[in-house]
Amino acid sequence: MNLIANKKELILVHAGMEPISPTKSVNVLLTPQFYTLKKEILPIKYLYQAKKIAPSLFEGLLERNWAYEYFVFKEEDAWVFIAYSIKKITDFLSKKGIKPEKISKLYFAQQALEILQNPVSLGEREILAVIDNTAVVVPAMALSEMPQTGMFNSNFAPSRGVSLHDAYGSILSLSQAVVIAGVLIVFGIMYVVEGMRHGQASKQQQREIEELTAIYPSLQSKYARESIASKYKAIDAKERKKRETIKALSAMIFKGVALSSLQIDEKNFKARFVCRDERTAKQLQGLAKKEQFNTSIVPGSTDVQIEGAL
Repeated sequence: MNLIANKKELILVHAGMEPISPTKSVNVLLTPQFYTLKKEILPIKYLYQAKKIAPSLFEGLLERNWAYEYFVFKEEDAWVFIAYSIKKITDFLSKKGIKPEKISKLYFAQQALEILQNPVSLGEREILAVIDNTAVVVPAMALSEMPQTGMFNSNFAPSRGVSLHDAYGSILSLSQAVVIAGVLIVFGIMYVVEGMRHGQASKQQQREIEELTAIYPSLQSKYARESIASKYKAIDAKERKKRETIKALSAMIFKGVALSSLQIDEKNFKARFVCRDERTAKQLQGLAKKEQFNTSIVPGSTDVQIEGAL
């Protein structure tokens, strides 16, 4: 538990809450009404690996008119994935009197199961409870089948949360902003130094070009130089298209999908993906169509064949 974070009051935020106007910085605990949760047992060891695949797990589950971010943590043998919209959350909190500059950290109810063992009332109609080790909001009429409601612990805070920038509702903290500013200054200095170095290199290149044209007079012809340049530009464009195609196909490998074969030549490519079921195959076809690739289902299977021109 984060002892420093515990010094700030923890406010339970739910859809039916009354407006409040905190005078000091507070922490916020969000009910499942403000996020979408998935639990998956995956052969993944590190947190950064889990974060990388988070967007693909929520494909088709989130509202399209909001930008989403993802919070991931380990819970026993499973990875917990939470999708949330900072804009949607801060808009709601602002309407309830909690301005972004007053929010220290956002937490999710799934992180606070230990203080929700007794259901917490969210008004006359709903309660926040733990069912099957998952924090959920249920109708108050279900209370008769559950333990007696308890008091919400406003001093609790999990070890990790989402930080908001004081003034702009950004997820960057002040210390992070200072570090980034320092990095940008260093990059600025590097840019000036690199510019000076390139200026000197340009002069050296000009001298080398003059020496080459003296040795090979044919290069003095603009037509000859443009002909050579266009030839190698075409080769580079084809290789770049191949790399971009392979990168796009790699991004289509997610849970339940595996690449079984890939054929690629100078003009076309053909890839075959093994999908665990029809739903996964349709999801894969949707991703391929976004890349303007042609798709088809291999007869007698759920495999997807993707083709395209280079």
